[in-house]
Amino acid sequence: MGDNTLLTTHAALDRGNPVDTSRNTLLKADELGRIEIAERDGVRVIRRDIGAARWWARTFARRAAAREARALAKLDGIDGVPALLGWNGRELLRSYIAGAPMQQAQPRDRAYYREALRLLAALHRRGIVHNDLAKEPNWLVRTDGRPALVDFQIAWTRGKRGALFRLLAREDLRHLLKHKRTYCPEALSARQTAILNTPAPHSRWWRATGKRLYKLIARRVFGYWDNEGQGRVRD
Repeated sequence: MGDNTLLTTHAALDRGNPVDTSRNTLLKADELGRIEIAERDGVRVIRRDIGAARWWARTFARRAAAREARALAKLDGIDGVPALLGWNGRELLRSYIAGAPMQQAQPRDRAYYREALRLLAALHRRGIVHNDLAKEPNWLVRTDGRPALVDFQIAWTRGKRGALFRLLAREDLRHLLKHKRTYCPEALSARQTAILNTPAPHSRWWRATGKRLYKLIARRVFGYWDNEGQGRVRD
């Protein structure tokens, strides 16, 4: 996102009516801040509050939110991705998408995965890699059964489609296929099975070395105990 876009989103957030926080529904609260369902002008929005982050995590939380804002701005207009409503360095607002996370909805319809592949292709055409699609809560099953994606905090937003981009995009696809194997394995094609069986070199290295340390930090510091990645609710 360039400087002009940042100024536009900042102005849009300050120019709009204040967010009504009196009836917020807390979705997640941890060392990186709070994520809530709030209302603005009577419409549900998702509010990420960086000010609620721990002092030692605030810089990382702000950078992650800024990355999400860049990704959402570049994906503007794609159905199945939240719209960026505002980002001012303290608070990120995005549109609310009605639905349930994958681990709750457990989609078993082939059509869901066909649409999910199209959605993923649309992201990649815009030069965005999600990078966190192993987490089932980042996949939503909307009320009409179609997929949606959320949480772009560690997305690739550079836009360059070189060798590294293609490698990461393939991992996006492989993570989707892992979910398909869990909930709709009979729909996997031979090519998709081959992709599942050949993770990228960096993925193999991660599983052999860094994944245990990551899990230890995630569990001890952030309270993440499983693939749902929800984290504990912090007082």
